Order: sequence, then structure tokens, then C-alpha cells
Amino acid sequence: MVESKPAAPTETSFIDGAARRLKFLLAALQRDIRAAEPWQILGCGVLGCLVGLVVALLREGVALLHVLDFGITRGTYLSAGIGIDPTRIWIVPAFGGIVLGLVSRTIRRFRATDIADPIEANALYGGRMSFVDSLRLTLSTIISNAAGASLGMEAGYSQLGASVYSSFGQYLRLRRADLRVFTTAGAGAAIAAAFNAPLAGAFYGFELILGSYMPKALAPVAVASVCAALTQRAVIPMQALFSISSAAIVIAPKTYFLFGAMGIVAALISVLAMQGVTWTERSLRSSGLPDWLRPAVGGILLSAIAFWFPQVLGSGHGAVQFHFDHHFTLVALLVLLAAKLLASAVSVGSGFRGGLFSSSLFLGCLFGAAVSVIAEHFIPGATAERTAFMLAGMGAVAAGIVGAPLTMVFLVLESTGNFTVSVAVLVAVGVSSTIVRLMFGYSFATWRFHLRGLGIRGAHDVGWIAELSVGRLMRTDPQIVEAAMPLAALRAAYPIGGPKRVFVVDAAGQYLGTIDMTDAHDPEIDAATDFLVAGDLAEERLLYLLPAENARTALMRFEDTQTETLAVLETRTDRRVIGYVTESYVLRRYTQELERMRSAELGEQDLFSLHRPST
Repeated sequence: MVESKPAAPTETSFIDGAARRLKFLLAALQRDIRAAEPWQILGCGVLGCLVGLVVALLREGVALLHVLDFGITRGTYLSAGIGIDPTRIWIVPAFGGIVLGLVSRTIRRFRATDIADPIEANALYGGRMSFVDSLRLTLSTIISNAAGASLGMEAGYSQLGASVYSSFGQYLRLRRADLRVFTTAGAGAAIAAAFNAPLAGAFYGFELILGSYMPKALAPVAVASVCAALTQRAVIPMQALFSISSAAIVIAPKTYFLFGAMGIVAALISVLAMQGVTWTERSLRSSGLPDWLRPAVGGILLSAIAFWFPQVLGSGHGAVQFHFDHHFTLVALLVLLAAKLLASAVSVGSGFRGGLFSSSLFLGCLFGAAVSVIAEHFIPGATAERTAFMLAGMGAVAAGIVGAPLTMVFLVLESTGNFTVSVAVLVAVGVSSTIVRLMFGYSFATWRFHLRGLGIRGAHDVGWIAELSVGRLMRTDPQIVEAAMPLAALRAAYPIGGPKRVFVVDAAGQYLGTIDMTDAHDPEIDAATDFLVAGDLAEERLLYLLPAENARTALMRFEDTQTETLAVLETRTDRRVIGYVTESYVLRRYTQELERMRSAELGEQDLFSLHRPST
């Protein structure tokens, strides 16, 4: 008898086995990183290097497009306004607007979803972002910036960086709190690389993207920002945003009061800049122009401004350095300030994509320079403080528009290395940000949310409240009776000690109200047992909840109605009873979620995760 030999392993079985092992290793990696904070910090560092590289390449790419589009010399900034071909000023912005409009219109045919930025993602969606949608916004930002729009690339950088981190976190299936931190780290890393300022990048993440400072977020965000900044320095050496001889700056003590006064005016400029965007956008919408054509119209208006004031083109990086190096008259500074305000409003309002971070720095630089010219006529020795005035103006206006005061202070500190100047900036920034918050209540990002109808004032996590919906909290076994049921039958079906409340419906199943069974068994109505029906006892017909409403709304409804149980209806028009909720249960679940969120922010163990009731 011949023994049969085992069949040799085929190439297909080898590949299948390798695929299974790889899948197992990836699953183990997901599990380990999700459970271990040090691994998450390491992951933020690795991704920070990637984001730093991408930001450096994008910045160089946009600079090359400026050379090709406007004919400027390689190595100079478009916003410096030097060597720009006047003919191209009339052509490029409008042509770029047409390209942007057509590209956006084409993309919307295949993907019409709204793009959630990092602030919105952290506030409403637990840090979840779409990488594909973020690429769309980054592409639009590149086209806008290449066309000379009076905006910066920071919006594209932070969007792309945050989406990279968010996508990686979603792949690892990170917890909600951890994913929000990852999204914050990605945006912070992008800003750190864009401005060569890791401290400013980290605090940009804390102030704008996370909405607060969390001890647990310190290491991931800091590591991401430092790695991103170091990577871009290694790839493409970049100096600070501006280069000044800050060692020679002397600030008299009495000048700090003037810095505070500057904060007041800077707040007004900030609000004017944000309102100008809204006015421009509303005017173009009321004109009846199709959406895709508005950027082209905005490009024509931008060209008309830039022909006389070329420095309004681009983000403003080069113009900031130019004004530190050169002196101008008060009239020239104020006219250019007004032109830059108008150009930025036209750019955003007409549909160009980008941020006002860099533009706000240039606006503040012009404002500070104008104040220094005025001060020279009234304060002896104010000429020596000109740089301090300009830095204070930059920080104050940018803090009012962007809504990140400490970010601006650290940006100045990292760019100058001068602590005395940073204190002066802190004074102006503190006054400006406070006035904008009290008088206007929004930064540029949150103002845009307000115009879109989103009720969020920042990146504070309110999405969990929406997820804690009445539909998840309700019980689905309501005791329902028809309105025609006699009182005697009602008492027999629901004796004392049974359900406390029953819900009354008509013959079509539509909600008519609630009956407290204690009232139904009241001896005072015994004499009317023969002719009373359930519908006669029904109360609170207009008091109910809907499945999509959240726990906070439910608690407010309980407080307003002073009742303990509310019916849950299908819709406002389809009034079928699908469940009910009690105040005690909603309050308990709401409190548990608040405690869980607090524990997550402090990095503590979730004490409720093992005992959280199922919904």
C-alpha cells in the first residue's frame, strides 16, 4: 500500500495565512494603542512628523504657484507687494475664482456633504472627521491662495492635520475623549509647522480645537506640535514669522496703559472684520448670482483693490515683515488697513476658502504701526517702542478675530524671544479678547457656525448631549388605553399598586393625554364610575417629548411642567405613543454622563463604564 504524501502548501494558502496573521497583528495593535496612553503619545509624535512634512511641502507648493501666477521672484512673499506683474493682478484672482467655482461645483455633484472643521468635529461629533472631505477643503484653500485671495493657508493646514489624526484615531477605535485629543493634536501640529512655533500650535489646539485645557491632552498635543515644527525645520529651514531686533526694545511702564487702550480699538477692528465678511456674503447672495460664479466676482473686486494696494494679496506674511522693516505715514497705514479689511471680507464672503489667522496678524501690524505714528507726536521716546506697538496690535487684533489669546502671546514670544514684549502683548490681547467676548460673543470660527445655524460657541463637547437622546432613554412598554374605556374597566385593568400612569389614545391611536392612576382611584369620583371614561380623565395632552430631543431638553421640559413622566410620540403630526421617560431616570443618566466626561477630561478611569445601564 502506497502512503499518500500531504499536499504541498500552495501560494494562495500562504498568502491567506500571511493575511490572517497581519490582520491579527493589526487587531492587537489597535487594542494595545487604544488601551495604553504612552502608545497614543508615541503615535501623535509619529503623525506630527508626517503633518510637519506635508505642511512644509504645501507651503512651498503654494509659494511656487505664486511665482508662476504673479511673476514674483522666487523666495519672496506675494503679500510683500514687490515685483508683481500689474496685468496678472487683473487676471489671476478672477480666473482663480472661476476655477474654484467650477471645481467646487463638480465635486459637489459627487459628494455634496458638508465639511466639518476640527472645531465642529470636536464639539458635535466626538472628533470624527472625514479625510476625503478634508482633502476637498484643502484643495479649495490651495486654489484660493494661489489665486491671491486675501486669506491664509492655515485653515487648510489645520483641517488636513486634524483629519489625519482623526482618521488614525478612528482606525484605532479610540474612545470619544481620546479621539477629540487626537483631532486637537493634529490641528496644533499643523499650526506649529506653519508658523514654526510649537508653543503657539499647542495652545491653538487647546484654545480653539479642544475648547479647554485638559491634563491628559498636554503630552499628546505638545509632542505632536514639537515633532511637526522640528520636521518642517529639517525639511525646509524656515525662520520665524517675522525677524526683528527685539533685544533693543525698551518699554516705559506708562506705555502699558496705552497697550490696554489699543486692545479696545483692536476689538472694534476685529468685530468689523467679522461683520464685513457677513455683509459681503449677504450682498452677493441677494444679487442672485449662482454659487459657483461668486468667487469669480470676488476675484474681480479683489483685483480692483490689489491694483492700488498689492499688499492685500495673499496671507500677509511678507507684508508683516515688510512693515517691520519700513516706515510709512499715518494716512498710508490707515488706507492700507481699510483696504486689507475690505479685501479679506470680499475673499471670504465671495466663497474663497482660507482662514483669517495670518490676515489678522497683518491687520494688527498695520494698526500697531498707525498707533506708533500717532504716539510719536504726543509721547517722547515713543519711536523706540514702535516694534512693541506693532506686536501688541498684531496680537490684539488676531486674538479678537481668531479667538485664541494665549496662542497670540506665545506666537510673539517664540518669534521674538523677548519676555517684556510678550507681557505688553498680553495686556493688549487680554483687553481685546474680553471686549470681543462680551460685546460680540463670537470668534470668526464660531461666528460662521452661528450664521449656519449651529448653536455652538466653541469646541466644548456638546455632541454627547445630542447622542443622549430621548429615543435612547425611553422605555418602550407604555401602558396605553383607549379614550372610550369605562372608568370601571380602567380601574379593574390597572388596580392600585400597578402602573402609576397610563397613556390615553383615541380610536386612531393618537395621543390624548396621561392619566395618573392615583386620581383614577380617587374615592371622590366613585359615584361617577358608570358614566366616566378614560378620555375624561386624560390630562397634559400638549406635554410630550420626541425621540430626537436630547436629555437636556427633557430635563427642562420636566422642570417646566412639574411632572414626573412624559410620553414620547413618534412625531408632532403622528402622535402615536412609542414610549415614555421618567424624570428620575433621565436625571440619573445625565449626571452619569457628566461625571464620565469630567473623568475623561482629567484622565481618570471611567467609573460608570462597567455599570452604565443599557439603552
